[in-house]
Amino acid sequence: MLIHSLRNIYESKIQQNAGIVKAKMKYYSEILKNMLFHPLFSFARRSGMIEEETKGRSATMTSLRSFDDTGAMIRTGRGCVGRRGVVSSGRAEASEIGASILERGGNAIDAAVATAFALGVCEPNASGIGGGGFMLLRDGRAGDVVFLDFREKAPMAVTPDFYPRPEDGSNVAADQSNIYGGKSVAVPGDVCGLLYALERYGTMTPRDVIAPAVKLAREGYLVTPLLHEDIKAHREQLLQYGDGWRIYLKDGAPYPVGAVLRNPDLADTLERIAEGGADVFYKGDIARRIVEAVQRDGGVMTLQDLADYAVRVREPVRTVYRGIEVVSSPPPSSGGTHVVEILNTLENFDVGALTVNSPAYLHLFSEVFKMAYADRAAYMGDPAFVNVPLTGLLNKDYAKTLAARVDLTKAHAPACGDPKQYESISTTHFSIGDREGNLVAVTKTINHFFGSCVVPEGLGFLLNDQMCDFSIDPSSPNCVLGGKIPLSSMSPTFLLRDGRPMAVVGSPGGIRIISTVAQVVSKLADHGMTVEEAVCSPRMADALDGVLLCEGRVPRETTDALEAMGHKVRRLDDWDRVMGSANSIQYTKDGIVGQADPRRDGFAKGI
Repeated sequence: MLIHSLRNIYESKIQQNAGIVKAKMKYYSEILKNMLFHPLFSFARRSGMIEEETKGRSATMTSLRSFDDTGAMIRTGRGCVGRRGVVSSGRAEASEIGASILERGGNAIDAAVATAFALGVCEPNASGIGGGGFMLLRDGRAGDVVFLDFREKAPMAVTPDFYPRPEDGSNVAADQSNIYGGKSVAVPGDVCGLLYALERYGTMTPRDVIAPAVKLAREGYLVTPLLHEDIKAHREQLLQYGDGWRIYLKDGAPYPVGAVLRNPDLADTLERIAEGGADVFYKGDIARRIVEAVQRDGGVMTLQDLADYAVRVREPVRTVYRGIEVVSSPPPSSGGTHVVEILNTLENFDVGALTVNSPAYLHLFSEVFKMAYADRAAYMGDPAFVNVPLTGLLNKDYAKTLAARVDLTKAHAPACGDPKQYESISTTHFSIGDREGNLVAVTKTINHFFGSCVVPEGLGFLLNDQMCDFSIDPSSPNCVLGGKIPLSSMSPTFLLRDGRPMAVVGSPGGIRIISTVAQVVSKLADHGMTVEEAVCSPRMADALDGVLLCEGRVPRETTDALEAMGHKVRRLDDWDRVMGSANSIQYTKDGIVGQADPRRDGFAKGI
């Protein structure tokens, strides 16, 4: 059936344009070869998963079907409904693996750890064991919510003058050493954080949850157009730093779309972690190779930095918005704090009476976002080093003073801002919930796509470039310093109604994470949208240079009206990956609904 369907598509294309027959024949030949001999596809075919359309699709097939034959992304079919649980993540392979853990009797935390390790394999441009992140989790029986901070830390030997200041006043070091190479690498927390969560809140062993990622790394996954483009964009750096070229380049060129990418070195590394736990990563041979790779290019990370790494358990931030409890990430993330600040400010307006993405709607959100970002630049940093006025920022009376400053007729410049900040649109987010009410929201990253581009010899994973999330301005509360955690915008978020799960939300996207999460929450709460509608609705964001970004699906007459109100507007693509990837879930009377964001490669899987 599969070959017959592809042949029909191919024949129709011949009729449309005879001049591209040869190119199309090569394209479909490569796809058929990759699919028919791909281990995951073969398993799916043998098990009857793709004999008929109604029987579902393998993760491999799902990843392929997110793009049409021209390479254009297909925006529909990214959601699901589950009775027992749902995983919504940035790759179909990872969602399938997480759902398989739920199917085997694991809880949402078991599934989250398995999903996270799998994403590090098949979405290596965005996250991996060389990075870090945040996890928000809820115990369904007790109702308790815990926030785990496994964000990367600066090596202890780093000083405020570690990077040469640029002449243009940007946050990129004069030699780009805070973006690429060993000096850009912070101490990774991913392995420590994931295994900490599994040990305390999961039910399975590390071997149980890491084994699927090992298999995926060894047998391979399909290269999507987005991954191909990211490899292409970082080709020179992958050739320059460490072992990355051996994994992501073939004869010096990026793996083509539809190719199977295998990473046996990463499979071996993950097997060692599965057998020996976090100590295998932070002490001994793996740690030695990490330090050698970092120091080879001027970095100052030591074995002691790795051995001393520990997870921080923190109290999440909270508010009640339109009767819905919102729980999100505390400092050193600025994300949850400013999501709450934005929602508290919006609560002073009748947002539900405004037409979504009308000029009045977008103007209001833009003005509120500006004030939140101004506070972010002025006050936020690692709470171990900076006195963050958290109580005030979360206070609803403070939000009323912000609301009073909003002019509903014209745009105003923010009181302050951080145009020097250099943030990536990379990172990954996934959401998981099960029928017992266990919830997990994880946002994790290696920072920019492909991080530092440093791959330690023989280990198969990329190290982060998280040091560029510090400000190289020594007067900033987020200035670089040894032992400090860089500021983040990651905002894993729960919505609870009457103490029961309502939704799990989050996104990648650098500083635009905050505005993405706030918009999705508002659309759920103010307009009663389904999670599919809220995630797929056109988005806006404020660039830090005072420009209002709008996706191309926002009508032209709307952006014209915004410009008449004084906004500088930049129109983006209809579905722009700059606006994040809000892979989310929602609890409904029909079950748990998962919706992956069609702006990137994500898919949701339910059981």
